[in-house]
Amino acid sequence: MPRSGSRLARFARYAAGGAVLALLLTGCTSDPLADQYREGSGKNYIAGDGTIAEFAPDSREEPVSFEGATVDGGSFDSADAAGEVVVVNFWYAGCAPCRVEAPILQRVHEQYGDEVAFVGVNVRDQAGTARPFEEDFGITYPSILDVDEGRVQLAFAGKVPAAAVPTTLVLDRDGRVAARILGQVKDASILTTIVDGLLDEAA
Repeated sequence: MPRSGSRLARFARYAAGGAVLALLLTGCTSDPLADQYREGSGKNYIAGDGTIAEFAPDSREEPVSFEGATVDGGSFDSADAAGEVVVVNFWYAGCAPCRVEAPILQRVHEQYGDEVAFVGVNVRDQAGTARPFEEDFGITYPSILDVDEGRVQLAFAGKVPAAAVPTTLVLDRDGRVAARILGQVKDASILTTIVDGLLDEAA
């Protein structure tokens, strides 16, 4: 069951920071779809409800294994990240909130470097559509192309609502879902608070 703790209590304070960040991003980019989302339009996507949940170690389900071909022509296998905290972000290029959160995710990825594994899961696009997104937003971590077979989505069935994109999951060092953000990551501090907690947990 989701638990409320000191970290979750701090999320409320970060919400206000997210609004400021959105304004800053508006001034730094001219992305029409992202701008449309910031202005309150819900066209062309179904977003998560913003729920942030953490799961205590004794309530986490079985480890999740997944793999797939990536946008850059390589591959990602969760087995290669065994023993690491892993951030898994479900997205697609035409998803407006995905475009708003992309710089935040990249910044957190850069903050942790090799200490934490990051992987995207593109649920709708082929490489020709996904690659420009990664180039535009400077994304350096891999993304699995899951549109054809949906194997990664199936692996996380029940943990990620089918229509809730973006969704970000954080896996503990055992590969179990330890936290879930339904909808846009609004502030880097929300994600780093979760990740830091898992790194401390495993220390």
